[in-house]
Amino acid sequence: MLRKVAILGAGAVGSYVIWGLSGKEGIELGIIADGERAARLVKNGCVINGTEYRPQVWSPDEAGDIDLLVVALKYGALEGAIESIKKVTSDNTVIMSLMNGVDSEEIIGRAVGEEHMIYSLIRVASHKEDRGYIFDPDTTIGIIFGEIDKTHGNDRVHEIEKLFEGTGIHYRATEFIREEIWSKFCLNVCNNLPQAVVGAGVGCYNDSEHMRAVSDGLRSELKAIAAAKGIDMSKAAASSVHGSPVAPSTCYSTLQDLNSGRHTEIDMFSGVLMRMGRELGIP
Repeated sequence: MLRKVAILGAGAVGSYVIWGLSGKEGIELGIIADGERAARLVKNGCVINGTEYRPQVWSPDEAGDIDLLVVALKYGALEGAIESIKKVTSDNTVIMSLMNGVDSEEIIGRAVGEEHMIYSLIRVASHKEDRGYIFDPDTTIGIIFGEIDKTHGNDRVHEIEKLFEGTGIHYRATEFIREEIWSKFCLNVCNNLPQAVVGAGVGCYNDSEHMRAVSDGLRSELKAIAAAKGIDMSKAAASSVHGSPVAPSTCYSTLQDLNSGRHTEIDMFSGVLMRMGRELGIP
């Protein structure tokens, strides 16, 4: 059983998990944090959809034996968090990375052992307001997960399903998790980035043939790289291909970061894509 659950990163993505698991009976839920961040969480809690939540706050040294670690960081914060991840990972810890991109599991797996990883992604349109994070639970696609290494069987998948059952978290297990992760990566590269360049809501792809052309061009490049890596994106479910329904004015994470003066994840999106293209000889 997954009885002790830790979340590393209590932002837009982590808030969805905190919201869902805070009312789950029979588990211990905490956020991994130290220093000023820990003090702020202890003092203010987490405000999600207007409700204040107060999960426990554990430093990496005091977290103890974690059954499930949910990594919900921004890509740029991962390198600095590796030592914390090492500290809280014991022999039986399962790690679920809900980070954007296609290589966070590999990065974490190299540090603590690939056997700890269960591959996953999240589809949630969450944004920050003055009093915390906001998302629509009903329209959120949620968390999709599965085993890359089939030698693990389905035991860990079933344990996560039991954990999420009855929590309000939307979830789905899949045999094609790598393809699903790449489909989300495609949506981020093709829809997240172009809108950030022009500073427009996602409705721009319907309103402008030029924006559609940019998005389609990026999609063609990404699919060529995926095909060269042996990834058949047609296996991904339709929900991963199309994403959550959102208003035309919606700003995805890169534009949100730019508008808020935060570091973006551009290196993880186009940077990683360009690196893989060079390695594979795809212009």
